[in-house]
Amino acid sequence: MEEYASYFRDKNITVLGLGLLGRGVGDVAFLHECGAHLIVTDKKSKEELQSSLDALDEFTDITYVLGEHRMEDFEGRDMILVAPSVPLDSPYVAHAREQGTGIVQSAALFALLSKIPVIGVTGTRGKSTVTHMIHHALTEITGEKILLGGNVRGVSNLQLLKEVKEDSLAVFELDSWQLQGFGWAQISPQIAVFTNFMEDHLNYYGGSGKSHDEAMDAYFRDKAQIFLHQHEGDTLITTPDVFSRIKTLCQGDTLTQEVVLVDESTLPEEFLVPVPGEHNRKNAALALEALKAMGLTEDEALAGLATFRGVEGRLEYMGDINGVRIYNDNNATTPFATETGLRAVAQGKNVILIAGGAYKEVDPSSLIDPIEQYCKKVVLLAGTGTDRLKDKIVCEVCTSIDDAVKAALASSVSGDVLLFSPGFASFGMFKNEYDRNDQFVKLINAYEDQ
Repeated sequence: MEEYASYFRDKNITVLGLGLLGRGVGDVAFLHECGAHLIVTDKKSKEELQSSLDALDEFTDITYVLGEHRMEDFEGRDMILVAPSVPLDSPYVAHAREQGTGIVQSAALFALLSKIPVIGVTGTRGKSTVTHMIHHALTEITGEKILLGGNVRGVSNLQLLKEVKEDSLAVFELDSWQLQGFGWAQISPQIAVFTNFMEDHLNYYGGSGKSHDEAMDAYFRDKAQIFLHQHEGDTLITTPDVFSRIKTLCQGDTLTQEVVLVDESTLPEEFLVPVPGEHNRKNAALALEALKAMGLTEDEALAGLATFRGVEGRLEYMGDINGVRIYNDNNATTPFATETGLRAVAQGKNVILIAGGAYKEVDPSSLIDPIEQYCKKVVLLAGTGTDRLKDKIVCEVCTSIDDAVKAALASSVSGDVLLFSPGFASFGMFKNEYDRNDQFVKLINAYEDQ
């Protein structure tokens, strides 16, 4: 700990984005413990951030600037710690960078300071499942504590530094925003897994009048930081589709790391993946190759994967209510992800789907055919994305998740499947995607307790 304290001690650090997920709180607490002088700024108001502020109330010498950002808080600083999803064109980040101030994110900072091997996983879909598959298998096989971080709920990457030992290993789920930080630091994980690449976050990457293709290219460039700074002896594990795009990005430059391509044939045909959906076979194949890159035999890796039971909010089986099987797929935030969920759990036209939410510049019309094929009823949560879908299908629109669950269960009979798979972002009706998840889980648990 002293090594980290000496790195941060007496540094003037501005934290851009506190948030409500616990990660920012943990990072701020760690920096304070290390003796940094902190300004914490967030566009959310004090009232909106009260739970995070309460968790930090013992630290009386932190300066908070809430409900706004001020240019002066980015001047004369030693470091700016940037939260994920800060706008690409943030004038505050640009101003600090012009002065030569270090711009960092916590996941990349963990990798730099810990100096331990990191297995990083990214992709539009599947990154959470693959991350947890790898972490679960390594934990099962080695019996050691394997660190888990990155885009993991409630986990502060800086607090995770306290758990680092000389022989530690970390598995990190890395979204495109966290990978921006890897790009700023010019580093990549030693083992990089890139699951797939599809439309998403175009509301974020499509600013300043960018075309669809330009937005997709900007999104891919952030994702690509997971492998662009790898060295000889490192490993990139991905699919042929992603690799085709990688070759276009690299424009003939030779990749010096080992590249392993994965498809449906990678996983032994007789291996039964313990979570539903054909897509999870590919997820397991990617995890298998990452485990082999760590030196495990195929038999050892498959034994570890065989006991994996899934991730909260990702086709999570929650039991049944009066014979109706309930699946929580809260983290399906694109139409394609919802379509994948439908194909994974449907047995004919027996699905009652709860979907809907905020538009992310991704066309939802691809959902029309699978809804017609698999859904006996569709309940949509009100939102800007729902507005683009509701007139194209037969559905019921609800203004609360409570009403949506009631409507779905009222239409169900034994043998049906209730799938909560939004297909859109959560903003508007919920604080964030975790709040949406928690509200759904609470409602289902209440029905199960009756």
